[in-house]
Amino acid sequence: MTIVPNLNIVPFVSVDHMMKLVLKIGIDTFLRELADVVEEDFLRWESFDKTPRIASHSTDGVIELMPTSDGTLYGFKYVNGHPKNTRQGRQTVTAFGVLSDVGNGYPMLLTEMTILTALRTAATSAVAAKHLARKNARTMAIIGNGAQSEFQARAFKAILGIDQLRLYDIDPAASEKCRRNLAGQGFDVVICPTAQDAVEGADIITTVTADKQYATILSDNMVGPGVHINAVGGDCPGKTELHKDILLRSDIFVEYPPQTRIEGEIQQLPADYPVKELWQVMAGMTDGRVNDHQITLFDSVGFATEDFSALRYVRAKLHDTGLFEELDLLADPDDPRDLFGMLLRCEAAMA
Repeated sequence: MTIVPNLNIVPFVSVDHMMKLVLKIGIDTFLRELADVVEEDFLRWESFDKTPRIASHSTDGVIELMPTSDGTLYGFKYVNGHPKNTRQGRQTVTAFGVLSDVGNGYPMLLTEMTILTALRTAATSAVAAKHLARKNARTMAIIGNGAQSEFQARAFKAILGIDQLRLYDIDPAASEKCRRNLAGQGFDVVICPTAQDAVEGADIITTVTADKQYATILSDNMVGPGVHINAVGGDCPGKTELHKDILLRSDIFVEYPPQTRIEGEIQQLPADYPVKELWQVMAGMTDGRVNDHQITLFDSVGFATEDFSALRYVRAKLHDTGLFEELDLLADPDDPRDLFGMLLRCEAAMA
């Protein structure tokens, strides 16, 4: 199956096709390759248009648009975050995305991004940890065992070799679900009765909870020297997971400071509190981890370049797999100036 060059057709990757694409490539290979593309784009950070995501907040959650462009391609993601959704049998986070040609403005890809966002978030977390965690890290605590937890585990194993997991969730069924889904995949999994128990002996602590509130998932006494914290769950105004004192003891690394200061853990700190940008660590322009006693914190909120990376990675895989549908999305009249005539011809055909 090849992409038809008809100007009205846009390749569409459904949820079914995305799952089959991931499995055809292989979950670990997909995560490693996607991580490479994410890092490639971080290394050309200055070529991107950047803006904090456009968010519409309500008492129930948030709906966001995340746009960026490198001057050749334009991408955006529509994504929501509604913690109460799970009580209604719905996903907390859903998403779709578009990749377009800057030269003519035509979309080149429309795809589901609920699964793809989970993969890109995990891949980005692991890329950051590759630069910030201790080199001999083997054990990760995951606090919050919902939809993102298994993706985090698989990415950290595929990219860093993490094979020991300590799980905690306020809902024990979520931890059991996570352990069940990771069975037979090379992990030593321990379900812990408290978050305090989960972080004991962990080299990396991932917090990935969903509630939209100021929370203290980690208190200061729970974080010892040398730990890398992968703070994923705090990602909008009024939503944090870490006690402020942890931030004051840590070297903090962020994606895009203007967005992270609004949405991340550092919303608890003064607006001029010093942080380091992850892309500069990758480029060797600033230090990441400098010793085994340092506490490093990746204040991850997710940024549009990561979605852009995911979109262009998926598009590059489509030609070889045929895992897409041909969506009649764009008007293509015989004469570009005669859009109304196209409507009249349709009317005549229906008569």
